[in-house]
Amino acid sequence: MSISVENISKLYGEQKALNNISFKVNKPEIVGFLGPNGAGKSTMMKILTTYIEPTEGEAKVNDFDIALQKQQVQLSVGYLPEHNPLYLEQYVREYLAFNAQVYGVNKTRIEEVIELTGLTPEAHKKIGQLSKGYRQRVGLANALLHNPDVLILDEPTTGLDPNQLVDIRNLIKSIGKEKTVFLSTHIMQEVEAMCDRVIIINKGEIVANKTLKELRDDKEQVVVVEFDYRVEDAFLLKLPKVKQVVNTHDFVYEITFTTTDDMRSHVFDFAHDNQLKILQLNQKNASLESMFRELTNQ
Repeated sequence: MSISVENISKLYGEQKALNNISFKVNKPEIVGFLGPNGAGKSTMMKILTTYIEPTEGEAKVNDFDIALQKQQVQLSVGYLPEHNPLYLEQYVREYLAFNAQVYGVNKTRIEEVIELTGLTPEAHKKIGQLSKGYRQRVGLANALLHNPDVLILDEPTTGLDPNQLVDIRNLIKSIGKEKTVFLSTHIMQEVEAMCDRVIIINKGEIVANKTLKELRDDKEQVVVVEFDYRVEDAFLLKLPKVKQVVNTHDFVYEITFTTTDDMRSHVFDFAHDNQLKILQLNQKNASLESMFRELTNQ
């Protein structure tokens, strides 16, 4: 068990940020930790990284106790906090070399994580010269530097443009094939694209803990497609098992099908037959968003 949390509570004065939280995360697994602002997500992540201590309860990371074996926990965890703390005057390699020395990691690992996170084109620059997306990559490279078994990522895709989102998403999915990834995000599409399971927290309490497979609606699915040209809804309604077509904006359509079969191939064939280009094609788990709103009153 990579992460084990038992009856964790955290008080700030009289305010209870976490109330008797319990959950487990396996390896390899990517788990999305969801909740509205102020729900307790960052507090839980700071506890798991030993940055703060719980008021009550116990937790283990890689079988190391967060209270009794802090150093072992820190060495086995890669952490990317929501507000990525970087030394902006340092060069990328200089910053990673500094942290490699802290972790006692061979400096050959620096070039490995630079390549892994797609930092190579910008690695010669000072961190302060980098875009938000590349600063996130530096933080992720630093989290991977000591090759930890567990990655804890707090809002890793915040502020990224669409291209950067795809790159970081693919990197996290690749890492999750071998390691445990525990991440928080507000973006439901990112959860659907990356995660195996979701844990939803609201007002310091867990209100849902389910796999993405369990969350799939047993009757419907939504496919989000973006074409390079506007299409009349009437044409899309001719696709098999279509219930509804909504043109959300520009050339983006949400198509609801009354089946759990993956209908993306039918949409692809439609585009091909009508000489349309597809700019994006994704499944959207309608039940995840609706459940989140229902459980968190959003």
